[in-house]
Amino acid sequence: MMPVAWGRWSGALAVGVLAVGALAACAPAARPLGGAPIRAVLPPTALPTAPTILRFNWTYKDETFEAKGEGAVRRQGPDRARLDFFLSNGMAGGYAILVGDSLTIPGVDLVKRMLPPVPLLWASLGRLAVPATPDTMARMDGDTLRADLGTLRGRDASGADGRAWRVAFAGTMLARVDRIEDGRVVEWMTRGRQGDGPLQVQYVHERGKRRLSIAVTDTSVVEGFDEAIWRRR
Repeated sequence: MMPVAWGRWSGALAVGVLAVGALAACAPAARPLGGAPIRAVLPPTALPTAPTILRFNWTYKDETFEAKGEGAVRRQGPDRARLDFFLSNGMAGGYAILVGDSLTIPGVDLVKRMLPPVPLLWASLGRLAVPATPDTMARMDGDTLRADLGTLRGRDASGADGRAWRVAFAGTMLARVDRIEDGRVVEWMTRGRQGDGPLQVQYVHERGKRRLSIAVTDTSVVEGFDEAIWRRR
């Protein structure tokens, strides 16, 4: 009986190895961190204290589903934001409440499906809020500052074991955050402008083949928000 048991176990192991390999292949390898080494001092990324509303257009796509519409973010420093998404053609949407490290997404599964995890969601709003890490390595390339954060042990994120984060600043603006697992970029977020155009935000999950694109159409400062918007209904 031993050969049969070994055959079944080895076959399952082979399938598991192939599955892991397929997942890894879906995520591109992180490139070595380029530029000149510098002291790791990152620009501040605190949210404005003034209550602000950002209105935007959005599109979402994955392997089985596509959607688009309009939305709004109500944002207030130091660490509160509410995101509302409305589907085109007057269809219902959904919302999410982000307070510190807590993300609440009631009701509609669409919003849960679209949104990135908390660190990348904060990054989309210009706030760097990745988990604390023991090591940081930073390099300057022109006006772009890039830094890797994780358990690096003298290496950058492309050679680190386990999870690491790569952040990029264009001047003082947070422009990109990557989540890297075992040297591969699993998901990432970028934000920036083309010339005088609107702020563009893009989130991509490489393994899940999910993509959310946002174009901010209007930004306005308001007197304040009703406290009820931060509570789950």
